[in-house]
Amino acid sequence: MTDRPREPDAAVPDGGDRPDEQRVLIVNPASGTRSHQDQLSALAAEHGFAVRETEREGHAVDLASEAASEGASVVAAAGGDGTVNEVVEGLVAAGALDAVRFGIVPTGTGNNFAKNVGITGLSQAFEVMERGDERTVDLGFADDRPFLNSCVGGLTAEASRETTPEMKADLGVVAYVLNTVRTAVDFEGTPLHIETGDAGEETWTGNAVLLLVGNGRRFPTRGQAQADMEDGRFDVAIIEDTPGSNLAGLARSTALERLLGADADYVTRLKTDRLVVSVTAEDPATFSLDGEMVTAGELTIETRPAALRLRVGDAYDPHPDS
Repeated sequence: MTDRPREPDAAVPDGGDRPDEQRVLIVNPASGTRSHQDQLSALAAEHGFAVRETEREGHAVDLASEAASEGASVVAAAGGDGTVNEVVEGLVAAGALDAVRFGIVPTGTGNNFAKNVGITGLSQAFEVMERGDERTVDLGFADDRPFLNSCVGGLTAEASRETTPEMKADLGVVAYVLNTVRTAVDFEGTPLHIETGDAGEETWTGNAVLLLVGNGRRFPTRGQAQADMEDGRFDVAIIEDTPGSNLAGLARSTALERLLGADADYVTRLKTDRLVVSVTAEDPATFSLDGEMVTAGELTIETRPAALRLRVGDAYDPHPDS
């Protein structure tokens, strides 16, 4: 991949929108509680967005690619993390990351990436797209599939795969917790070999309960979920399956946060711009890219610095580690 140059502090001054700006909003009508549709339609019309609704899984990829190819200069996603991921995938497919500014309207169950860039509500989301500070943030890739927030392998990926849209609609984030508890009973870990950097600068081999690769999300949280999205590196945490790692305790989200915040010899943390993950078992493993499932025996995960243009809310911190 060829990275375009970036400045250390990639702020773009808000000079106002062009009068002829074409705006498209890709809407997943099945996301979240579905109670937001009237307000969403009114806000889209008020702010000059043409609305295109998805009809099936993966449809947002096609709609975003089409919008970019037809000359849209702003393409926004209204849905959860999965919809956001699909719209970005469509912009990548169209080769339009430089030409299109991305936007987010959080109408899903978790909306994790939206929160990490300071967007927490519908009206505020449209105000941010009008007047928020514009940033260029890093984008992660697992082989050719983009992700904004995280790439996760292991226990939580298996649980996410088992969480149906109906469960998410009825139970919200509780559905993920319930399925994690159920999955933990039978989960035996994932045997992995991991190399970082271009020439295997650092390696890890073992049976992993969790592989957590954060682009927009920090692992561990330690009070702030947002990672540095402008440093060109991932925050990686590997939780090894050992007697001390307490696999049953991982089923509870509070225990997971406590575990990741601890200094334990079964937790390996890395900062890297690239890692190659190989499953050393006969069967491939499931990985979650912003909630979108992929199955692979090997993944090359790398960052593309300053790849995505978007406007952010006031709570966004360009450099949370400083």
